[in-house]
Parts: sequence; structure tokens; C-alpha cells
Amino acid sequence: MAEDGEEKLLATVQHIVKTLGRTDTMTEDILKVFSNYDGRLSLDKLYATRAAAAVAAVAAAGGAGAGEHSVPASPPMPPPPAVPPSVAVMPAVTSLERTVRTLDRQISQFVTMDRLIWADSADADAFLEAVDDLIGTVQELDAAGTNRGLLDRADELLSRCMARLEDEFRSLIERPDDVAPAAPGGFASDESEEEDYDADDGYGDEPIPIAKPVSDFDVVIDALPPGSVSDVHQIARRMVDAGFGRECAEAYAAARRGFIDESVARLGIRARTIDEVHSLPWEELEFDIARWIPAFKMVFRILIPSERRLCDRVFDGLAPYGDLAFVAAVRTQALQLISFGDAVSAASRAPERLFRVIDMYEAVRDLLPDLDPVFADPYSAALRAEVSAVCNTLGSSIKGIFMELENLIRRDPARVSVPGGGIHPITRYVMNYLRAACGSRQTLEEVMEGDLGAVGGAAIAVDPDRPTSSLAVHIAWIMDVLHKNLETKSKIYRDPPLASIFLMNNGKYIIHKVNDSELGVLLGDEWMKQMMSRVRRWSLEYQRGAWAKVMSVLQTGGPGIGSLPAKALLQKLRMFNGYLEEICAIQSEWVIADEQLREDVRAAITDSVKPAYMGLISRLKSSPEAAQDLFIKHSPEDVEARIQHLFEGVSK
Repeated sequence: MAEDGEEKLLATVQHIVKTLGRTDTMTEDILKVFSNYDGRLSLDKLYATRAAAAVAAVAAAGGAGAGEHSVPASPPMPPPPAVPPSVAVMPAVTSLERTVRTLDRQISQFVTMDRLIWADSADADAFLEAVDDLIGTVQELDAAGTNRGLLDRADELLSRCMARLEDEFRSLIERPDDVAPAAPGGFASDESEEEDYDADDGYGDEPIPIAKPVSDFDVVIDALPPGSVSDVHQIARRMVDAGFGRECAEAYAAARRGFIDESVARLGIRARTIDEVHSLPWEELEFDIARWIPAFKMVFRILIPSERRLCDRVFDGLAPYGDLAFVAAVRTQALQLISFGDAVSAASRAPERLFRVIDMYEAVRDLLPDLDPVFADPYSAALRAEVSAVCNTLGSSIKGIFMELENLIRRDPARVSVPGGGIHPITRYVMNYLRAACGSRQTLEEVMEGDLGAVGGAAIAVDPDRPTSSLAVHIAWIMDVLHKNLETKSKIYRDPPLASIFLMNNGKYIIHKVNDSELGVLLGDEWMKQMMSRVRRWSLEYQRGAWAKVMSVLQTGGPGIGSLPAKALLQKLRMFNGYLEEICAIQSEWVIADEQLREDVRAAITDSVKPAYMGLISRLKSSPEAAQDLFIKHSPEDVEARIQHLFEGVSK
């Protein structure tokens, strides 16, 4: 009875197929629907029953034709129903058809799973084996080119396989722990360990912990365990073999991009537009630069090379899809860091920004040679060019900042004099600035030479005895601009001797700063001799201007004919006392900042004034007429003591 029931069921199905299956494609679809509906209606049984019915129909029709002129032994049977042409010519099922059907059943079990296939290694192996068979079948059907309908059906099945493989591929990369065996006891977090958080970085409600800076960049990040790398490589190989290499590369990039984005966020970097960078206060921009430099090193020395290593392992032997995946994964964050460097280069060129820009330039320049093996393929060569370009723009910015220093000196107004002729703030600023800049002399030489196209190669050798380098010439020009500015400022002083004191102080300060740094090497001995000569000239100008009338009063002429009378000598003494009091009252507020220079000027004054004063006193004492009215207010020692208290003003 069971067999009769199954036969009736099959006969009913065949009748439905004959009624509705107007084309081969419709017939195939109807048979597939019934096979999925009832286990007794397998495709093999349905095709076998259909083929047997077609053969029986053809045989019955042939027998009736052969016995047309013979006498029948029994009443004739009613003619069988007309067989549709599609059934009458239905060939026997081929081996490729059976293979596709079998693979359809096997693969359908996997693609409809509501869990990861790779959670069970046996399932993963079986699925990959079915995929391999399907890829081979599709290639065989495509080469034969005789059964387009079957090829389309196999291609549709292959697309379903690739979609599921892509899901598994991304899951293995994004959540490798979901398929990896759990470690005994798990990984407990140490709650006592403190982490730095930046709650205002704008990455969402949850603060992202900021990573600690590192100094050792010889590190490789293994983002996936070895087993997961092997699994995703197997998937990638199947997708490439099936012609889905680009989709695989895009899936890899999408899966890895989240990890890279979070890694950069942990470095404290936030995306800023060029306008935002240009409008930031310098204190805030300086803070961003301080974070950018170690982040740039971390990303380009550790994160990106590690990503290249992982990509090469996943896509081993599958070029160029590994290169495409690598570039797509790292490009966004790499360009974000590069664009910040470009924005800083194009921002204000105020002199105080020089040192941070030098730090940025050196960070980029030093890693350029290490990027060659990482960005060696044609797809990532553009990123290497972008890094090189930002290095050039930072170098150009450094040159521009030096030009701005010259402009700052020229624009510094000569409005208010420095009390006591002391050192002007512009002199302190420029000399300390240049002295600090020489701490990066090698970099400045490289930039000023203008050989930015060779950045990343061998460093430019600096000749310590070459005061004609581009940097030396540039600094000498800045010093000349400063000198002219100081001479202009000296004209503010109404008292010419005080103007000389002002120039002396600033000149001596410049000499001290040059001798105390590599500025001396850059400017050379000849420049130093000229500067020292200027200071001596200013000192003589001061002595002549401030003490000329004193020295004139102390001139007594020789004894004998032409000698001055006693009354005139007494008048000179009174004038000297007045001049000395006046000079000491005024010049005690003047200042000579350099101790040695102060002592030298005092000694020069003493050597001129004291002997002449002693001569005047001697002449008066030797004159009988003057002796009776002689009153010596200051002894020669008193005069020397008064001179020794000059130039100790409040501005010291």
C-alpha cells in the first residue's frame, strides 16, 4: 500500500508538471519546489519517473504504428494522452546536473545556518570542500558552453556561497574570539590598573582610553590568532578562485577599518578640518601637535606595517587583492594624519611655531625610508607620495617661519626706550630664538639647502667650518636686520652717550649668545671680529660723549709761559666737581649688563679721568696764589670710587 501511495503521489506530481511546466526552466523550478516540500519527492526520483513516463509514451506510440495492418487480439486501448514536446525529448540526467543538485543540497544546509559555520571545524572543512567542487563545476560548465540554464543555476548557487563566505570572512576578522576556543578561566581585567581617558574627544558617549606613548617602535601587532589567519586565508583563496577577489578585498578593508579607527582614537587624535586647524588658538593647536607626533609614529611605524603583515598573510599568493585590501583598510586614517600636517603647514607662520613644526618635520622625515617596503606596490605608492609631500610642505613652512622672523624684527616699533640703555626685549627674543633653533641645526641646514626632494635619503652633511651654508647666510641676514633695528631704536635716546650704552649692551649680549651656541660656528670668526669691533667703537663713543667736557676742564696746560693763572685753575676745579656730581647722578641709573664690559668701561674712564684730576690738584697745590683758597672736595680715590658705582641702575 505504501508503494502504491508513493506511485500515485509521483504520478500526481508528474501530471502537475506536465500541466504547468510550459518551458524547461519552469519544469526545473516546479520539480525543485516539490523536492524541497516532501522527502519522498527527491529530484532523482522525480527525474527518473519523468524519464520513464516519457519512454513508455514513445514506445506505446511506436507499437501502435507497427501493428496497424494486423488484426488485434483484443479491443484497442484508448490512446495515451499527448506527451508535451518538452517531455517527449527530455534527455537522461547528466552527471553535471546530478553534481549541481547534490551541491545545492549540501551547500543549502550551510548557507542557511543561523550560527557561524567556522564555529565547527568539521562544518568548515565540509563547506570549503563543497565550494571547491562547485567552483570546479562552474568552470567545467563555462568551458563546455552547452547548457546555459545549468550554468546560470550553478552561478546563482555560487553567489549564495560567496555571500555566506563573505559573512564568515568578516566575522572571523572582526570577532575572532567567537570561533576560537575560550582560554581557561578567561581573561580577567585588572581593575586597579589606571587608564587615561579623554571624555571630550567627541567619539561618542563612551570615553576612549588614551594609549600610553612608546619609544620602542620595533613592535608587530598580531591582531588575529594564527588559526584565524589560516581560516580567513582559506576563505580568501576560494573567493578569489570564484572571481570575487575585489569583494573579498572590500570585505577585509571594512572588517579591519573599525580596528584601525579605534586604534588611532586611542592615540588621542581627532579629525579636524583645515579651517578648524587655522582657527585654533596656538595653545590648543600646540597640544594637538604634541599628540600628533607620537600618534604619527605609532601609526606609520607599528599599526600600518602590522596591517601590511597581516594582509600579506591573509592574501598570500593572491595578488593584487592583498594590496587593494591593505590600501582600503589604512587609507582613511593615514590621510587624516597627513591632512593635519598639511593644515599646520598652511597655517600661521608666527615664529613661535617653528619648533613644533620642526618636530613634525623630523617625525615624518625619519620614517620615510621605512615606508618603502610597506608601500612598495602600485596601489599604495600614492600614500607614500602623500607622506613625502607633507614632509616637503612642512619643510617649506620652516623656511617661511624664518622669513617671518625677519619681518617681525622689521615691524618691531621704535617707540619706547629701555630704561638705562639696557638690553632690548627684541634682542633677547631673537638671540634666544636663534640659539634654540640651532638645537635643530641639522634639520635647518637640510631645509635651507632646499633639497627637499631628497628627503628620506642620506642626511645632508653639515660642514662645521662652513659659514657660507644656506642656514648661515640666512642667520647672518637676520643678525643684520636686528642690528639695523637696534640702531634705529638707539635714536630714541636724547642723550647720545646713553644711546651708545644701549648699543653696547645689546651688542655684548649678542656676542655672548653667539659664543655660547652653534651660532658662532655658523656666523664664523670674521663676523665675530666685526661685532666686537662695533662694541669697542660704541664704548669709545660713550666715553667721548659723556666725559669730553670733564676731560676738557681737567686740561691745565704746561708750566711756564702759557700756563693758567691760579684763579682759572680754581674755576676748573669747581666745574669738575659740578660735572662729576651731575654725571654720577645721571649715569648711576644707567646700566651695563655684562659684568666684564662694565668693569672695562669703568677702568677706561678711571684711566682717563683720575690722572688728569691728580694733575689739576697738583698744579693747585703748587700755586701760592691758589693755596690759600684751595678746597679739595674729592680726593683722587673718591673720584675713582664714584666712577666704580656707575652703571648699576635698576635695569641691571
